[in-house]
Amino acid sequence: MTVRERLVGVRDSTDPIVEPYDFLRPATLGRDQSRMLELVFETFARQWGTQLTAKVRVVSHVTFLSSQLHSYDEYVSGLPETSAMVLLALDGVPARGILQFPTSAALGWIGRMLGGNGKTEARERGFTQIEQALVRRLAEDALEDLRYSMGTLLPMSLSIEAFHYNPQFAQAAGTGDLMVVTAFEIEVGERTTPATLVLPADALLPQLGVVETQQSAHVAAEYLRGHLINAPVELSLRFDSTPVAPSVVLGLAEGDVLRLVHPQHRPLSLTVDGEVVAKAAVGSHGTRLACVVIDAQEAS
Repeated sequence: MTVRERLVGVRDSTDPIVEPYDFLRPATLGRDQSRMLELVFETFARQWGTQLTAKVRVVSHVTFLSSQLHSYDEYVSGLPETSAMVLLALDGVPARGILQFPTSAALGWIGRMLGGNGKTEARERGFTQIEQALVRRLAEDALEDLRYSMGTLLPMSLSIEAFHYNPQFAQAAGTGDLMVVTAFEIEVGERTTPATLVLPADALLPQLGVVETQQSAHVAAEYLRGHLINAPVELSLRFDSTPVAPSVVLGLAEGDVLRLVHPQHRPLSLTVDGEVVAKAAVGSHGTRLACVVIDAQEAS
């Protein structure tokens, strides 16, 4: 699944929604904070679409899809092998922001700016110097819209630092750095293109009222153990398996009795999800059947 599919929530309708939680980076966005970002990026998307319409001379729309917290490594691993990545420098923040979109789409925008029909070759490639200058103009206009839309949420200055085309070598941030990853769809003419805007969480979370607390691996393991220790599990008391020939199974009828091979003196297996955790003998507790654990299995 690509990073865009994870952001938009593309999944099988029968699958449960599972959001990963990193105990090393426990910062999360609450409903109010997510709504605040949604309003900001919807405003940015409308303005960005207006700017593109003026520049490429064809009706364009930018649609905000979603905004989530991801580590930088998670974000990069979901990108295609080649893509246009405009690295953004933020004053006082070591990590870089990223404006990302397919190079083939940007070449179509450039073609329209120069009077063409916007049709380009499908393969991804780097920009020439002239193409890069034109894309820089488009990106600078988008950054102006972003500054206006975010207001006090982004108090530091933002500028274009460099262009990269291989996400694996961009090194805009540390692999574990937390990033606010926002997904958009850009519609220029009849072509719709996915795009992402990535900003370091350190630059946004304080203004949103979220203080990220970096925790040690030991503390994270203790928190994980604390969550799991009280999780309910289903225990099963199991006899040894009894081999039965298919002919016997096919001939079974109501009232038939199968003789078990489990010896009467041998303890039963106590299992969790098919894994043996202990040996136990059959017993009772008052009027209820019970088992007595006689040999706990060491975890491997």
